[in-house]
Amino acid sequence: MLASGQHAPILAPDPSMSFPEPFYTWRPHPWHGISAGIKPPEIVQAYIEITPFDLVKYEIDKVNGFLRVDRPQRTSSQPPSLYGFIPRTLCGRRVGALTPGAKKGDGDPLDICVLSERPITAREILVKAKVIGGLTMLDGGEADDKIVAVLASDFVWGEVEDLAQLPQVLVERLRHYFSTYKLLPEASPVAVTPYNRERAYEVIRASLQDYHEVYGGPLVS
Repeated sequence: MLASGQHAPILAPDPSMSFPEPFYTWRPHPWHGISAGIKPPEIVQAYIEITPFDLVKYEIDKVNGFLRVDRPQRTSSQPPSLYGFIPRTLCGRRVGALTPGAKKGDGDPLDICVLSERPITAREILVKAKVIGGLTMLDGGEADDKIVAVLASDFVWGEVEDLAQLPQVLVERLRHYFSTYKLLPEASPVAVTPYNRERAYEVIRASLQDYHEVYGGPLVS
């Protein structure tokens, strides 16, 4: 046991140990240290912050990369899908230019909703997601798009190719949640407009370019 004030020693690399490449001694930052996926914009990687069972909104801490409590959900609404973001994306000037009335993007990584037939209750996980569409919304004059995707290996939703192929009630739930989850008493719901797969691809490409412009690194699309 360490005495008060003592620190655990830093272990030197063990030459007898072998790890697959790449191996991270330190945990990668979920926004900056993980790829956007194997084939963006069609197939992307999603980092999940919130599940459909959460009554508290969790959000990535942009500085240290850990998940923190943002706020309890004000209303009884729960997310209708897995919710998180696509790594190495940024809602910047290009994403903002795609939304009529937006002054700019919101400066966050691009949000994504991922539908899964089986309940997934864990957060801080990575999922491979097939993009099928998205939702346009403005938050304080800033573009705040929500990409909609399905779990790529899902036996029920995995063959869906476009948002129009989903049951309408699922799209209505997504629209209702995002139009009201920040709603204050006597305020009006936020306008949320669905769009198709091709528009979603355009938004993702713009977010990858916005990220590259600000943070550098390889431009994957």
